[in-house]
Amino acid sequence: MDSSSSTASSTAAEPSFTAVRRNDRGPPTAAQLASQQAHSHLHSTSASSSSTTPPALESIKDYRLFDGQNSPQNIAVYGFGLGALFGSSVVVATVVQTSIPQFWLFLAALGVFHALEYIAIALFNPTKLKLDSFLLNHSPEYTLATASGVSEFLIELYFFPQLKSWGLLNKIGLVLVIVGQIARTLAMFSAKSNFSHHVEYYKEEHHVLVTDGIYSLLRHPSYFGFYYWALGSQLMLMNPVCFVGFAAALYHFFSERIEYEEQTLVRFFGQEYRSYKTRTSTGLPFIK
Repeated sequence: MDSSSSTASSTAAEPSFTAVRRNDRGPPTAAQLASQQAHSHLHSTSASSSSTTPPALESIKDYRLFDGQNSPQNIAVYGFGLGALFGSSVVVATVVQTSIPQFWLFLAALGVFHALEYIAIALFNPTKLKLDSFLLNHSPEYTLATASGVSEFLIELYFFPQLKSWGLLNKIGLVLVIVGQIARTLAMFSAKSNFSHHVEYYKEEHHVLVTDGIYSLLRHPSYFGFYYWALGSQLMLMNPVCFVGFAAALYHFFSERIEYEEQTLVRFFGQEYRSYKTRTSTGLPFIK
């Protein structure tokens, strides 16, 4: 973190040249000189102390929160918040008698998702670790999509409460969320330092083509995981409008991103990637 602690300059107290008034009867007495010296010392001490910032105020600048820096205090606050969101949501969904457990399970899934994104980068790609690795502010589109899902659920709960009753479709959605999260986490932990939240434009020395584990079945398991995690969350919430909207937006995003990313991977690995591509699938509908 940028530590911008400013050090106040402490100026040495200069001697005072306050004139000593002579009395009419002769030179000043010893008592008068002592009084003048005490007054001068008090004045210089006050001026010096007023120009020095207390150490406590100097160091407090190093402990700012929510300034976008990957500082220990920000990591602690973000991690605590996500953990509290997950824990409290699970308790409400499973222990408290609630008629809408799907909403609280959705919040719990959000907590797990964002925490694991940061943990994976911290473990395997620490040189690229940022506070943004939590993906809490991934993009305006992601924020809008999440807000839309919550808004649709609450609006329909008010006007059509029968639509939000817990049933088979909600459970299928929950299974998709769990499967999607497992797939994405396995992808990150299998790729290790080769995984990144951004498309790499240049091949680095440590880059290798990962083809084992979950990558032996799926070419883009992290995309596969997020796709079904996102759609599963809307099915679990029984949000018909957002389910259709998410499906369209995710197809548009991943079809373009996968096409560009695979062109980059062919440039990195040549025939090795072409052969790998022929024996694997994306697992995403309508995207080969």
